[in-house]
Amino acid sequence: MPDAPDLQKPKIIAIANQKGGVGKTTTAINLGSGLAELGKRVLVVDLDPQGNASTGLGVNAEDRESTTYDMLLDNMSLSEIARNTEVENLQIAPATTDLSSADIELVGNEKRIFLLHDALRTEEVANMNLDFILIDCPPSLNLLTVNAMVASHSVLVPLQSEFFALEGLSQLMLSIREVRQSANTSLRIEGIVLTMYDSRNNLSKQVEDDARENLGDLVFDTIIPRNVRVSEAPSFAMPVLSYDPTSRGSLAYRELAEEVLRRQSEEEPEAVA
Repeated sequence: MPDAPDLQKPKIIAIANQKGGVGKTTTAINLGSGLAELGKRVLVVDLDPQGNASTGLGVNAEDRESTTYDMLLDNMSLSEIARNTEVENLQIAPATTDLSSADIELVGNEKRIFLLHDALRTEEVANMNLDFILIDCPPSLNLLTVNAMVASHSVLVPLQSEFFALEGLSQLMLSIREVRQSANTSLRIEGIVLTMYDSRNNLSKQVEDDARENLGDLVFDTIIPRNVRVSEAPSFAMPVLSYDPTSRGSLAYRELAEEVLRRQSEEEPEAVA
C-alpha cells in the first residue's frame, strides 16, 4: 500500500518483543526523550493496552479521553489524540485498556493490519512536523503488533540480558520476516539493544557475546545497564532522563539516541542512491 505523496515522512520505529518485562516501554519513553533532547520532534504511540508509556510520560488514566483505540477503531486522527508531555519536543498518543479488545473488534475489518499504517500517513500527521514516531508495542505478537510492523520503517528490539533471551527472539524475527514478505516489504531491523545489563554478572556478558556473534551489526553498541533510577522513574511519571539526568541509565539512553541518529545518517546516502 503506497504512502501518501508529498507528505513529510517521520521515521517510524516499532519497539517490539513478544516477551514482557524486557524494557520495551522504558526504551520507548527514554529513547524518545533522548531524541527530543537532541532537538528532534518525537511522538510516542502507546499501542499497549496496559498504557504504561502513557503513565510514564505523565498522562493519568482518568485524563485519557481520546486514545489510540479511538484512532484505530473510530478513525480519530493522530493529531487529535496526541498530547504534549513535560519533555520539550516529546508528545504521547495515550492508550487505555480499551485496546485489549481491539483484536476481536478488528477481526472482520478487511484493512485490519493497515489501520495504523494509514493513520500515520495523513496530511494532518505531516503537518505535525515530526522527526520520529516510536510505537510501544504490547508484549505479544497480536494484531496490534502486526499493525505496528506494517506501519513502521523498522523494528527496534529490546533484548533482556538473561538466559533464553535469544531463543525468544527467533519467533519475533520470524514474524518480522512474514510481515516483510506480505504487507511491508521495506520493513527492516533497526537494531537490537541489550537491556538490564549487569556487568557484574557473567550471564549478561555471555548473552552479549552470543548476541553479537549471531546477530553482528544488528546489535547496538550501546548497552542499557540495570539501574535503579531507570526502575524508579516511572513511579514519578517521568523518563529517567528527567528524573535523574546524570544516572547511568540516563547516560545510556542518551548514547542510544545518538547511535540511532548516527545509524540513520549513515543510511541516508544509500537511500538516495
